[in-house]
Amino acid sequence: MAAAAGAGGGGEGKKRGASRSWILFDAAGEERVLDADKYAIMHRVDINARDLRILDPLLSYPSTILGREGAIVLNLEHIKAIITSDEVLLRDPSDENVIPVVEELRRRLAPSNATQRDLKENSSGQHDVEGEEEDESPFEFRALEVTLEAICSFLDARTTELETGAYPALDELTSKISSRNLDRVRKLKSGMTSLTARVQKVRDELEQLLDDDDDMADLYLSRKLAGASSPVSASGGPNWFPASPTIGSRISRVSRASAATIHGNENDVEELEMLLEAYFMQIDGTLNKLTTLREYIDDTEDYINIQLDNHRNQLIQLELFLSSGTVCLSLYSLVAGIFGMNIPYTWNDNHGYVFKWVVLVSGLFCAFMFISIVAYARHKGLIGS
Repeated sequence: MAAAAGAGGGGEGKKRGASRSWILFDAAGEERVLDADKYAIMHRVDINARDLRILDPLLSYPSTILGREGAIVLNLEHIKAIITSDEVLLRDPSDENVIPVVEELRRRLAPSNATQRDLKENSSGQHDVEGEEEDESPFEFRALEVTLEAICSFLDARTTELETGAYPALDELTSKISSRNLDRVRKLKSGMTSLTARVQKVRDELEQLLDDDDDMADLYLSRKLAGASSPVSASGGPNWFPASPTIGSRISRVSRASAATIHGNENDVEELEMLLEAYFMQIDGTLNKLTTLREYIDDTEDYINIQLDNHRNQLIQLELFLSSGTVCLSLYSLVAGIFGMNIPYTWNDNHGYVFKWVVLVSGLFCAFMFISIVAYARHKGLIGS
């Protein structure tokens, strides 16, 4: 019974979901690796199971950027991340394609001089409004920018690599049509089709975000957090955050990053729109490269088909010459067969000199007939000049 209970406990653990490796970056510059199951992640960032399912590498979901109440769920190819207003959770940091993203997050999300200035101002109580306006973008936008830059650079690098191998292969195929070159181009075209679909999915997701201001507004996590905390700070109630310099610095940074939108229009998404527009143009340029490559492949295929049609026409012409010659020789053989019959003829006696005339006249007639057939075919355009 104890063994059964142990087995049941093991099954329950597997049912609850195996632990997955995540790496966490926060606004304070701290970094640590988390081995947490999906329930711990859902509780930490407050998202639904269906949103976390998008990040499952075992399931095939298209590229997606979702804005939730307190997090951004991001699935772009191999980059699967959850971004909050002060944390970034990146899945499978040991993957070879994710390692450059981890290094870039480590570099770009490191505490800056502005953060140190926040701590100093919080301890002294002095605030310079003009200096605050020059603060950096919200944390979630900096993290989102790193992921977008990484995926655009990754897809552009794959496109450049494909172009490097495709153009010489296509040129070689036009100069020499062989099974080896055809198979090589077939593999390149298959890879290009797959890469085009991947780039198209990322482009469509960015275009969908740019077309919907409400979706872009959902990505302003710092603004929503500052908007939720602003009534408390404005009511003259107790100040509950200065006891912690880190928390005070974080809220101060969030408040300044979204000050313009809070005091103005809360639906203003110009900053995010400019960010998405820049990477949309970059991914669109990558898609244009693939479109140009596809057109080059189509032109090469048309050229090869023209060459094959030309060779086919040459074979047809050769077949016409051979058929015409066969018909003429058949007539010559007919004459030879008639005169070669072993039948006694009265006029066959003492007329041996006629043999050479029969051979000569039959040969000339067959040659004239062959030339006539070729001339007629040339006149009708059935063969080239």
